[in-house]
Order: sequence, then C-alpha cells, then structure tokens
Amino acid sequence: MSITKETLEQHLKDPAIFCCRRQKGLVISEADLEDPSLFDDMEEAGLLKLSDEGLTIEQVLGASLVRDVEALTPITEDMLDKVNEISETPAENAEEAAPEEAESVQPGTAPKVRAVTGGNGMIHIEIGKAEKLENLSMDIPVFTGAGMAEPIPVSAAAEETEEKKAGEKKVIRTLVKKHIRITDAEIGTETSIRDGKITIDGNIVERALKEDPLCKKMELSVIKPDNRHVYTETIMDICPIATKVEGELGSGVTKVADGVVFMLTGADEDGVQIHEFGSSEGYLDEKMYFGHPGCADENDIIIRCNVVIEKKTGMTRPGPFAAHKCQDYVIQAVRNELKKYDGEVVREEVCEDVRRPGNPRVVLVKEIMGQGAMHDNVICPAEPCGILGGQKNVDCGNVPIILTPNQVRDGSIHALTCIGPATKEMTRHYIREPLVEGLAADSEMDLVGVIFVGSPQVNDEKMWVSERLGSLLESLDIDGCIITTEGFGNNHIDFIQHIGQAGKRGIPVVGVSFCAYQGQLVVGNKYADAMVEENMDKGGFENNVAGCSCVTKEVAARAIQMLKNKMAGVEIKPAPKKWDNEVVNKNNRLLGLPDTVLLDSGTMH
Repeated sequence: MSITKETLEQHLKDPAIFCCRRQKGLVISEADLEDPSLFDDMEEAGLLKLSDEGLTIEQVLGASLVRDVEALTPITEDMLDKVNEISETPAENAEEAAPEEAESVQPGTAPKVRAVTGGNGMIHIEIGKAEKLENLSMDIPVFTGAGMAEPIPVSAAAEETEEKKAGEKKVIRTLVKKHIRITDAEIGTETSIRDGKITIDGNIVERALKEDPLCKKMELSVIKPDNRHVYTETIMDICPIATKVEGELGSGVTKVADGVVFMLTGADEDGVQIHEFGSSEGYLDEKMYFGHPGCADENDIIIRCNVVIEKKTGMTRPGPFAAHKCQDYVIQAVRNELKKYDGEVVREEVCEDVRRPGNPRVVLVKEIMGQGAMHDNVICPAEPCGILGGQKNVDCGNVPIILTPNQVRDGSIHALTCIGPATKEMTRHYIREPLVEGLAADSEMDLVGVIFVGSPQVNDEKMWVSERLGSLLESLDIDGCIITTEGFGNNHIDFIQHIGQAGKRGIPVVGVSFCAYQGQLVVGNKYADAMVEENMDKGGFENNVAGCSCVTKEVAARAIQMLKNKMAGVEIKPAPKKWDNEVVNKNNRLLGLPDTVLLDSGTMH
C-alpha cells in the first residue's frame, strides 16, 4: 500500500521501498513507495529485507529509474539517474525570512479610541488621527430600560470580563444517590426489607415467568461472599438494585442497595449457554473479576437469577430479552420495598450535571452493541437499570443518542448484550462508569454529554450511523472527544469510522478498546493515533472472565490525560507494532497509577 500526500511529510527520513514493480524511466512519487508503517510486519513475514545501502524517501522523490525494479525492493543509488542532496536550512536564515512575510506596522499610527458615558444618556466616542480619519467624534444613545446605569469605564469593563475565570462551575441539576446498607438476603415466603435484610418470596418466580413465554424456567438463590466456589451458567448481567424516590432519571433522589446485586445467568432448554463469543459458565470465583465497575464487589451478596429459555432462541433478540424481563419483574418487587425502607444510609453520593464555560468542550462517545442477534441495550427506562419504559437502541436505528452524565450515573442504560464475557460492559458498569465519573469531576474540562451509538451488523448501516455521529459532533462544536467500544472485531469497523468522523472535522479524539493480541484492529485510519488499551489478560485474549477487560479507573485516567495532551498539541508517540503491557504500565506510572497486573488466561486474580 503506497503512502499518501497527507502522510508523506511524516516519512521523508524513512527507507524508500517500491510498493509494486516499476519500469525504467519512471519518475518516482509517493504513489510508488510502500508505507513505512508496514515494514515491521513485512520483515517478520519474510516479505521484505531492508538494506544498509538503501536511500530515504526524501533522497529519491523526483528521481528517474534507470532500470526495471521489482516490488518491495529497497531503492539504492545505482537504480537512479540522481540522488537528492539533503540540506538543512540554517536557523539564522529562517529568522531573517520571517519579518519579510509579516505585515509592516509603523509604531504610533494606530488610532486612539476613547469612550465616555455622559450624563445626558449618550456614549461619546472620540477617534484620534488615523489614515483618512481625523478626530472623528460621535454620540450614540444608551438604552438602559427604565433607568440609567452607572457608567463603566471601558478599561474597567474589560478587567471585569477577564476576572470571570474560565471553567467556573455552573450546576445544571443535582442527583443524590443514597446508598442503603444491606447485610443479608434470603429466599423466603414474602418480599421485604427489614433490618438490612432482603427477603424475596420464592413464589414470585411463577408470576415473573408470565412476563414472557420464551422464559421457561427460573430459579432464585443467594450466593454469599464466603461461598463463591459454586458452579454457575454463563453470566449474562450484573444489575444493581436502585429505585427513584424523587424526580426523574438524572435528578432528584435515588436509593441504591449497598452490598448486594442481582446476577442473571442462563441457558436454553437444550443446555446451550446464552452467549456469543465465549461463555463464562463455571465456578463463579474463577469467572468474574470482582471489584471491576460492571461486576460484583469483593464483599457483595449475589442474588442469582438463573433462567432457562426456549431452545434455539439464545442467538436471537427475543430470547435473552425474555430472561432480562423476567428478572426485572423480581427486581422491581425489591425496588418497591426499597422505596419505603428507611435503613442505614452508608453514604450519600452527590452527582452534579455541571458546565464549565471557557474550558475545552468534550463529549464521551460509548459505542454499544446493536447487531441484532442477541445484541441490544435498553435506554432510559422508568427505573434505574430497569426495563419497563425504555427503548432499545436497535429499534431506534442505532443512531446516536445523547444523555447527561447524571442520567448515565442514574442507571439510564440496561445492558442486554451477550458478547465475550471479559469485554462485556454489564448494567452495573454504566451506573458507575469510570470515564463518566472522571470527566464530570475534571475541573479542566467542560463535559457536554455522553453519546451512545449502536453498532449495526451491516457495513452500509455502520457507515450511515457513523456519519450521523460525525454530524452530531460537529453540531456540538466540541474541542475533543473520547470514543469507547466494548467487544472487538465486527464493532471495531464502526469504532474506527467514528474516530475518523471526529478526526476529519479537526476534533482531537482518543479511542478506548480491548485490542491486545486477539482483538487487534482489522481496520484503521490516520486519526487513530491516540489509543488506550483495556486488556487485563496475560496472553492478550478474551479469557471468559466476566468484566475483566473493560474501562477501569486506571484506563479512564490514561484516556483523559491523553485527550488533554492531544488537545494541547503534545506529541503522542506511535504504539509498538505488537501489544506490550509495559507501555501501559509506563503510562500508569507517569500518572501515579499502579501497574496493570494481568491474569493468566482462564484463572482469577
């Protein structure tokens, strides 16, 4: 693949290699030369061997071939009619040339302007001598409504404007999340919350199954922190228990049960796991990365909802959705009890939607699954992390939908996706998404919003949706953005397109994804030069440990700093050709973060 005119300047000092067979008499241009960024891969594959006698690109441009040359051949002096001499322009010459290009301005000729507000309600302006204007004087009426305002000298007004600090915090709305302590849970004969203990009526299962006929069976059980070495079907989702007690999603007051989560697991009637790329069935203590944003925490009680759905519906949208609907029926019964439970408040989490005018305007773009074959998400349900009242992104055409940071932090996303376990962002991930938290709290940023865009299956639809995202980014007039995606492979196609849509509009952009070894990007563009890796597997694989390789606080910190660097014009060094975790750790150390400790594939941390 030849280099382009746009990238030519970056490669002038690199070796000159013909991309294709070229004949005698050819005048060499960039279209004849192989892209140097591919050399390492070509050498490793045995397709290319560089030569110490080879010339650089700047030495051969414009020269003519004196004989035929085969593809992937280093260009040497004996092949050309001439070799360009390379000389540096002396610094003093550059300094001498600069004033010649600048507009000549003589001192003392700029017009002097003085504005005074008189007692007769007029602004009196005097302009001193300037070219073709001599002592121009005019009076302009001042319209001040019902009364006259005190005159403000021009210099004082300017000083007052300067004193308004850029980034001054402006609170749009406030959300209070009250975390209620839960110390125990059991399956019993009623649904209630008393003295920190959740009890769920075991007979609720019969009513829950009526929510969808595709869900054939459901079992509820409680898994305590000290007894996690239990077999479980594939982990479809981790869902917090949260409910609105005042206001709508994104504002008011929400109660969150602290110390307990629901876990949805399941298979179909034939025993086929409800999964797509990889499955997390096995012993629970080995199949979840406890403590990561989308997962149960180390000391959480887990209420397991295990379902059996109709055979051969696992790889369709209705099958997995039926499982989520039936589980949500049970969760809603607990939410109703939480609304009226006045238990111990462990902490009050105050979340603010803020604007900081004058700071760089940024957005977070979250690419979510939307391929249709079990890939779906529910957006803006009536209850935090719920189902009812929400809309699926697939049904909305996967077009970009913008939410406020508070709406995201209040459970506006219920994740239905069943992609590889390690890279899956489950429902709990979104209610405490590290990038949302980090950007919202950063006093140097003005977080405009969080954009969710689906990843369709068909390439034409991917391009169409990506173009809509580009138009939205342009309309928002932003100064930078971070784009993330869960999973890898198919959705990397539109992920890279999204980065391109921002880049071609001159918007600094940082990409965040699992790539490592198994998820290496299959496509790319020149704007994908600031990428942050999520991988936490030693071999660089999808290791079937739920929630392992997703956005963490450390990943978010690196992405935010990289965006700041890119917006400031700081050079970002090219990444190595192959994934190397030491690069990640070097960046962690620069930010005072701990090293990323990788898991051995298939084992827990």
